[in-house]
Amino acid sequence: MEHNNFYIYDETLHDILKTKLDADFQSFAEIELTKFGELVANEIDQRALHTDREGEPKLIKYDRFGDDQSFVWVNEGYKQTVKETYETGIVGYLHKDIPELGHKGNYVYSFAQGYLLSQAEPGFYCPVTLTMATSFLLDHYATSEVRERFLPHVAATGDVELYEGATFLTERQGGSDVGANVVKAVEDGEHFRLYGEKYFASNAGMAGVAMVLARKENAPSGSKGLTLFAVPWRNEDNTLNGIKIRRLKDKLGVRAVPSGEVEFDGAVGYVVGDPTNGLKYMLEALNLSRICNTVASLGIMRRAYNEAFSYAEKRTAFGSKLNEFPMVQDSLGRLRAKLEIELYATFELIVLYDRVVSGAASEEEILLNRLLIALLKKETAEQAIHFAHEAIEMHGGNGYIEDFVTPRLLRDAQVLTVWEGTANILALELVRLVNKFDIHKLFIDNLESRLTKCGDSSLVEIVASKLAELKEELHVFANIDDALQTFEAKRLAQKMVRVFESVIAVEIESKPHIGLLSTIFIEDTWSLRKVGDAMVTCEWFQKK
Repeated sequence: MEHNNFYIYDETLHDILKTKLDADFQSFAEIELTKFGELVANEIDQRALHTDREGEPKLIKYDRFGDDQSFVWVNEGYKQTVKETYETGIVGYLHKDIPELGHKGNYVYSFAQGYLLSQAEPGFYCPVTLTMATSFLLDHYATSEVRERFLPHVAATGDVELYEGATFLTERQGGSDVGANVVKAVEDGEHFRLYGEKYFASNAGMAGVAMVLARKENAPSGSKGLTLFAVPWRNEDNTLNGIKIRRLKDKLGVRAVPSGEVEFDGAVGYVVGDPTNGLKYMLEALNLSRICNTVASLGIMRRAYNEAFSYAEKRTAFGSKLNEFPMVQDSLGRLRAKLEIELYATFELIVLYDRVVSGAASEEEILLNRLLIALLKKETAEQAIHFAHEAIEMHGGNGYIEDFVTPRLLRDAQVLTVWEGTANILALELVRLVNKFDIHKLFIDNLESRLTKCGDSSLVEIVASKLAELKEELHVFANIDDALQTFEAKRLAQKMVRVFESVIAVEIESKPHIGLLSTIFIEDTWSLRKVGDAMVTCEWFQKK
């Protein structure tokens, strides 16, 4: 199972694209993703190794005359990965026509690209995510003048100079409490000048334009006083736009992306959208970034599984290949079941997100979209760490050695539970949606309706019973006090995503490449297997 192309062997991704894209788009995607899947599995993967071990970004603070230049050096291989990736249209075709098709792309196609990329370079998928969020904000909320100045560059596909994007929220005193932000914006004619610092600014020094939250003079305190600004990194004469990088962070993983502390000293910024809705806009971009985070997690999960499977296929111990032992077959079977079901679940969300951003979604769909983003971001990030851990264990001591990709997978996975909101922050989103919109009722109604279409089987009965339990727990949850709600929210979020994915498992059981994986998933998710029961994972493995 050596993979020299991350696309061609992925049966679930093929099935998703076949069912979610029209025939012409699917044919185009098949050609392009086959090429990209090979590129990612080979050259991009090799460059990612070099970047992680030897070629990570470096801040060259001063030039030879002692002037602050805040220049971020990246290696030549990384530059090539940047060029090749953006020229696929991973961001650009969300905002302009694909020449071969005569219409724009969509998030299903873009996230398929991101999922492949993250199997080799989840660190670089962070700048892609930030560029995607920047292009979203410019396209949806900027004035025509600001949009026309920046969006063609942010959405570049090799036709014009590329401006990567960035979204700068975090400040030292605030962290997730964005309402505590103090970076100020002073009016200066038709634009503003920004003063202050952002403490965790990813893609620092690489972004052509950053989306920055700042507080105008005399604006109210708290989140309602924040305005969104588009801040170019450089002036038109190529000098720094009042921006300095204090230092780059020395991170555990995702070393490809330069994350730094950025100071603004009179940086020119242009208001984006309604000045009173800055945080609202940024939260919309944050939800997009959370889907990117989910996709990156799935990329790591797929790579970890493939590495574990391949090693078990080759490694001999006690006179047999590892994959001939039932306990190894069981581990691989349970990982595979979770991976495939979660991939279907995530692309169900992505299809819904496409409807939301296109304006075609109902109010109920918009709310379900918010809920599923929170649930799946939390679950996939935690699973990425688990999968990386399992891959290391499958390799034994070799899995802990940097000659193998497995240590990097674990280091890169760890940030995914922190980026774009920790489990606690995501759980608070569940609390808000329940208290303000009764989202639990909509969620349960949706799953009950879907389950009635799945016929009668032992698996359906199991899922129906778990759904009924969840319905009762959510009813209680909606009627307890705030402290108890926050205490219970993470546990309930986990149960909600498990029930959601279990419904999907029974819906797709008839697909040829799924089959017993649905049974494995439900037995494992709900801890149903007893000593002496049939070894379903081994049966599936031997059939494969």
